[in-house]
Amino acid sequence: MAIFYEYETINHSKLEKHITGNEKLHPYFSDNRGIIKPKNYCGILHLEGEDFYILPKITQQESENLDIFIYMMMIAYDINLKEADLSGSKNRKHQILELFIQLFSQTLLKELTKGLFKTYVTYQENLHTLRGKYLIDENFKHNFTKQKIYCEFDEFSPDNPLNRFFLYAIDTFLPHSQNKKSLKMCKSILEEVSSTPIDIHCLHITFDRLSIRYEKSFQMGILILQKFIPLFSKKNQSFAFLFDMNELFENFTGKIVQRVVPHAKLQQQNFFGNLLLKPDILLDNLIIDTKYKKITTRDDLSTQDKYQMYVYGKNYHIPHTMLLYPKHLEKIDEDLVLGKEEVVYLHMRSLDLQFEGGFEVFKKEMEKRVKEIIW
Repeated sequence: MAIFYEYETINHSKLEKHITGNEKLHPYFSDNRGIIKPKNYCGILHLEGEDFYILPKITQQESENLDIFIYMMMIAYDINLKEADLSGSKNRKHQILELFIQLFSQTLLKELTKGLFKTYVTYQENLHTLRGKYLIDENFKHNFTKQKIYCEFDEFSPDNPLNRFFLYAIDTFLPHSQNKKSLKMCKSILEEVSSTPIDIHCLHITFDRLSIRYEKSFQMGILILQKFIPLFSKKNQSFAFLFDMNELFENFTGKIVQRVVPHAKLQQQNFFGNLLLKPDILLDNLIIDTKYKKITTRDDLSTQDKYQMYVYGKNYHIPHTMLLYPKHLEKIDEDLVLGKEEVVYLHMRSLDLQFEGGFEVFKKEMEKRVKEIIW
């Protein structure tokens, strides 16, 4: 297992060759005259049987960086795994994709064993006996000389879009999972479901009182498929599983803030006239926007970020705003006054992510640190 860090040069000939030769990886890496560096993406690349990790550099210890990265993902995406699941074995603990797949398959299997989700599906078939509605036009077309009846009927069936999505996800994950037991059990329960290719970007699934118990499994499946990048390889099943650190830090911080302030609103979208505003975190007396950037002093702050926070404060009528950065990049503690007549106060703060210990203690420590920052 080889470990590299975001924004640092990759000095590994095999990995460099794969990155430059595979267009699917180009959006995640910069190439400046042959010097290849990861952008703001972290995760794992599994290439021809070998694992390469791209991690955020939080501490000087590789194992701690990997643990904290996993802890952040668990909080950001509501991954409920016990400490024993993380530390069952040294190697398994560090297989990020496997953790996500196991959570997906175990959550789905739990619901499938309670009962397969079924809906009424409309079929049109040529039958020997009447079933449902008699289709006059179709019978003239197909049965002028045949002793059959062309019918349209509804059948309570598991072959619906939601179950087809689950089967598609299972078939995608199976070649890349080490422990296939739960996935195979799910697939056997879905044996009556049609196997069809699915474009997750064009997928529209709605949940009602009968299907709502499957929503968590669906969201986890979508999350994995969004981050999962299959890579062609003649020898082995190769893939990349990468997370945008801007998105991860935003989700992670938002979930921690909600633990401290339960009524905090995340990604609250509002229109002020024709102006659409969507601050990351909205409190009664503070607006917080997370930034996964390297900032040393207020001089590094962009005019765009200043304007954004001023507009937030002015339109929400909340005079105190905050830009929150990860401290593992740089520590920052600055205060600015924006505007003249309608003043907005901008507080620049950093959240210390460095930690050594277990997941449950990590959550409590992050809550404590966030509370100190916002209060």
